[in-house]
Amino acid sequence: MSTEQPDQGTTTHPGDDPTPPLPGTDYQPQPDTAPDPRRQATVIPFPTPAGDHEHPAPKVPCGQPGGEPDCGRWVMPVVLPSWLRSRQTAWAMARWAIEYAARHVAFHAWRSPAYGLALSWWTLRGGARAITAGFGWVSARGEYHPLITAARETKRWELVRELITERRALARVRMKTTAWLSLSGGSAGAAGVIWLGPVVGWWVAAGAGVGALWLGRPRTSPVLPSGPVLPVQLELSPDMLTDALRAAGLVKTDATPQLVTPPLRDGHGWAVTLDLPRGGGKTAADVIAKRDTLAAELGVDEIQVIMTRIRAAAGGHAGRISVWVADDDPYLGAPNPSPLSQAEQFCVWEPIPFGQDARGRRILLYLMWQSMFFGGLPRRGKTFAQRLPSAAGVLDPYVRHYVADGKGGADWRPMRAVAHRLVIGAEDEAIEQFLAMLDELIAEMGRRFTVLGTLPTSVCPEGKLTPEISRRYELPVIFITIDELQEYLSAMPTALKEGTVEKLARLARRAPAAGFILNAASQRPDADSVPAKLREIITYRYCTQVVDRTSSDMVLGKGKAAQGADASILSEDHKGVGVLVTGPGSLEIVRCDYMDLPTFAQVCTHGRALRVAAGTLSGDAASDAVAQAEAAGVQIPAVLADVLYAMHGVERMHTSTILARLVNMDEDTYGEFTPERLAEDLERAGVQRSGRQVKVDGVNLAGYRRADLEAAIPAGATLPPPMTEGNG
Repeated sequence: MSTEQPDQGTTTHPGDDPTPPLPGTDYQPQPDTAPDPRRQATVIPFPTPAGDHEHPAPKVPCGQPGGEPDCGRWVMPVVLPSWLRSRQTAWAMARWAIEYAARHVAFHAWRSPAYGLALSWWTLRGGARAITAGFGWVSARGEYHPLITAARETKRWELVRELITERRALARVRMKTTAWLSLSGGSAGAAGVIWLGPVVGWWVAAGAGVGALWLGRPRTSPVLPSGPVLPVQLELSPDMLTDALRAAGLVKTDATPQLVTPPLRDGHGWAVTLDLPRGGGKTAADVIAKRDTLAAELGVDEIQVIMTRIRAAAGGHAGRISVWVADDDPYLGAPNPSPLSQAEQFCVWEPIPFGQDARGRRILLYLMWQSMFFGGLPRRGKTFAQRLPSAAGVLDPYVRHYVADGKGGADWRPMRAVAHRLVIGAEDEAIEQFLAMLDELIAEMGRRFTVLGTLPTSVCPEGKLTPEISRRYELPVIFITIDELQEYLSAMPTALKEGTVEKLARLARRAPAAGFILNAASQRPDADSVPAKLREIITYRYCTQVVDRTSSDMVLGKGKAAQGADASILSEDHKGVGVLVTGPGSLEIVRCDYMDLPTFAQVCTHGRALRVAAGTLSGDAASDAVAQAEAAGVQIPAVLADVLYAMHGVERMHTSTILARLVNMDEDTYGEFTPERLAEDLERAGVQRSGRQVKVDGVNLAGYRRADLEAAIPAGATLPPPMTEGNG
């Protein structure tokens, strides 16, 4: 992956807990690192990776370029090696060494019986070779046998007799010598054992065994295998990195990159910081754009290569880059549950936990003054990611939600408990409700700017909403969540579509200053479904897997794939993983936190209770009969609750339309439903139809009235009054 750190807002907290407490759960930002809510996304590492921004400090007097201004001290040079300058890095190196040694020990321990048999066989073979060689030396056969054989072939019999006589004489001398040496050695050994103990005997036997083993060892293969074949894991070296850069055309053949920090173990991977050699005309951005080539040269998948440009604020420049190579795909494994699932309450003015990067560092999003766009292929976690900011807003009782689900499925059904406005589906009546919602938002934006414009600068110094103004003047933060935006825009005629896009663009461009947060999502947003006029002014973008770079650029921005923000490198296994772009030079591959639909439903139920306690429940949620009954603890038949959700905002609906929406919400449950079965289930749920025919747009067909369905809600639930302009 290719990433660049955020231009602003990057914070490192050594020793941070992997899941920091959240607002509402005794969480308070540190005074010295309290983030400015106007900044962009923040990466808070845990554990802190070493080697990225820790460089040897030169000995520079304070007050001089490179030193501290006028402090009267000297910056002492660092004498420790790079991997000992941080407790985290030292532990990572030690852990890697322990794991490396443990793998080899376990590898050889498992094969020790086979090693014992092999060593025994080699020792016996070596002993036999020693005896054979010794007999050949005593008999002098090896020296005279070739000569005697040659003399016999030439029939020089006199020479044969002379050679045999010489051999026998030499053999008698050697036999006597061998016998004398054996007797002397045996006597010396016996004396050593008597005087010095049996240890001498063991040493002699061990020496003989080692000698026999040496003689019997294999000549064409190693005695023992070199070690285990480790998993797909790279042991990064300077030469390997230099060769990869040269192969990618980033470094000339006669040039070598300068290592700011040597390759060090950092978590489950290797980290190195380097400076590109001058004179080559290459920058850190060029290296990031060549991620796939570098990964191929290093022998890993490109998703394992994380490259980050080191900015001047962190002691870097345009040619300094940090490289981290993971041992394996860092985005696989069990998902990380969202910390929001356990939060009692949240404040959207604080950074929102969104996920983790490849190195396990926490990704936080500052949503105030921002807008968001989510895109990608279906069933890759796009809606799960879009749900996280909304869940944070649900846990803040002073946030008002406007929700439009163009798909009309079950993904946003829990929001009925808190949504001030809720639009389901993209049929004609839903499009009318969607347009009315946008008009309401535009009017509210204008009203808010009027209010802010009348406030003195002592109260509103920047002309923007603040937490104090929000509470004092009852101007809650507004979350605008639109899923499957293309369903609405594609169903509109050209003129209406252009006007709708202009309204959305106004909300994305101007409304953030008034406390509006636009959170839109779409599948592949081409120019017809979601025009670039809208996409290009949205600040935060997140893209799950797409088919190619062109599709990735449609979500993340033109040219982003060439800069490293390429969602097409993600695979089918990367569910819940996407590329996050938070600015022109800020991008990261993020593994989003996980919050399934049942958990999201619990969060929404709790969010409704928070709003009831704070007196901020309003709009559609306040008048939703099912949400009201469920909040009162009344059990409602599932089919009745689902049909009421499908008919949300509609007084009457044809049975065919209801069935289509039910299948869209839950195909497994309602895929085989027929009008007759739906009627039977609703009758068992207590629905008594005042009439079996309803007229919709002049067409009279079998259908249902919402009033009949709401009348079937079990006793014990206090239903709200009918919706009017006054209580909306």
